[in-house]
This record gives sequence, C-alpha cells and structure tokens, in this order.
Amino acid sequence: MSFHHFFLDGQIVAEETAQEFPVRLSAEDAKHARVLRLSEGEHISVVDAASDYFELEITSAHAGLVARIAQHLDAPQAPASIALFQGLAKGDKMDDIIRHATEVGIDEFVPLSSSRCVMKLDAKKAKSKLARWQAIAHSAAMQSGRMVEPRVHEPHTVKQAVQLLREFDCVLVCWEECPSTKTIAAALEQAFGNASVDKPRIAVVVGPEGGLSADEVEALTASENAWPVTLGPSILRTETAGIVAPALVLYACGGMGADKKGF
Repeated sequence: MSFHHFFLDGQIVAEETAQEFPVRLSAEDAKHARVLRLSEGEHISVVDAASDYFELEITSAHAGLVARIAQHLDAPQAPASIALFQGLAKGDKMDDIIRHATEVGIDEFVPLSSSRCVMKLDAKKAKSKLARWQAIAHSAAMQSGRMVEPRVHEPHTVKQAVQLLREFDCVLVCWEECPSTKTIAAALEQAFGNASVDKPRIAVVVGPEGGLSADEVEALTASENAWPVTLGPSILRTETAGIVAPALVLYACGGMGADKKGF
C-alpha cells in the first residue's frame, strides 16, 4: 500500500522520545499536507534527516501533524546511483525532464551548457532556475515515493562537466552519431564486466536540442571510464532522451523492474 510521502530534513524520528510527536514539515510541505486534508488515523511515509524510513500514523491534524510510529520500514535499495548531465533545453522542457527523470530514479541532475544550447542563463537567471528545478525535484520525489531527493547542481560548462565526471565509475555520453554497436549494455559490460561494484555511480550525458558537437563528445569521453553510446536508430528529442536514457541504464543495472542485470 502506498502512502503520501514526505521528507523531514530537520527531524530524526528515532530521536523522538514521546510516543506521539509533531511531524516537522517544511513550510511548503506543510501547505501541501493541508491541501491533502490529512486526518487522524491516516498513515504517511517519511524519510527523515538520518535517511531513515518510517510509516507514521497521524494522531492529530488540527494545527500541524502529530503522529506516532506505525513501523520502521526497509528502504528499497537502488542498484546504481545515476546522475543526469542534461543539455540546457528551452521553454519548460527542463522542468519536465527533471520531474520525470526524478520519478525514473536519478540521484543527481547537472544542467549542461554546451555550444548548441538555445537556452542561455546569466547568473541571476541561473539562481532562479536552480531554485525552481530543486523544488520540482523535491515535489517529484515526494509524489513518486523516492528515498532520495535528487540534488540539482548549478549549470556546468562542458569543461567543468569533464572535471566532475572524473568522480564517476562510468560515464555514458548519448550521441546520435554513434554506431549501432555502441549500446548502453555494451558500455556497462566494458565498465564493470564481472566485477562486483556496490551501487556504482553512473553519469548519463544528454545533449541539448541541437545535440553535442563532435569536439564536445571527444572531451566528455576522453577518460578511460567514459563511452559514447546510442539510444537506437530514432533521433530522440532532448526531453525524451533525458528520461529514456537513465531509465535504460537503471534497467540494465537491474532496476526498473528488471529481474537481473542486463550486462
């Protein structure tokens, strides 16, 4: 059974000494809880500041939520930690990509400013967009019952992204000019083979509307842990690729309902 889901950034449930205690939601989440009209006897799920997972029973909802612990839940473990390096897209496309990629299961989102990006962000716009994107990731993580709220980084240039990508176990750069043999499964096989890696960090790079240039792909795949990959014969829109690519990676790693790894 699924419950309305919340993150408690400033509260550790295990440290509550009273049987019934206030649920300390953020102002925005408290507003959301009021909209939901949660009432006494209903149950919610929470991930607290210690990343612990609980089912709570609401005992009062008159002036904020008061609850008791119904049970300590086992948090599902993702097979990999996925970061999406997404080329800046125009209009509301970035909002949609962040929302749906969060539902799919990404843990980090890095807006990527490349040579063919239509969207251009100055410092003021970037700060405003970053706050909006983080709020969208938060809302989507609550809606989908995620155990982790994805972190949205500040926009990176390709040069900055190359530096950040060195921290990952595997980097997959989606490029429409890749040969059909350069699949995600083949790249993951090369990256990990029979090695047992506990929750590897994998970066997925998707270009903007105009795609990535050959020079940018070369720079992004220069390290030994990086490969250009294809998403098939169809040319996908950036807002489609930004959702499909991390979903395919998670499935290949044994997530998204897969019964085993696909590499």
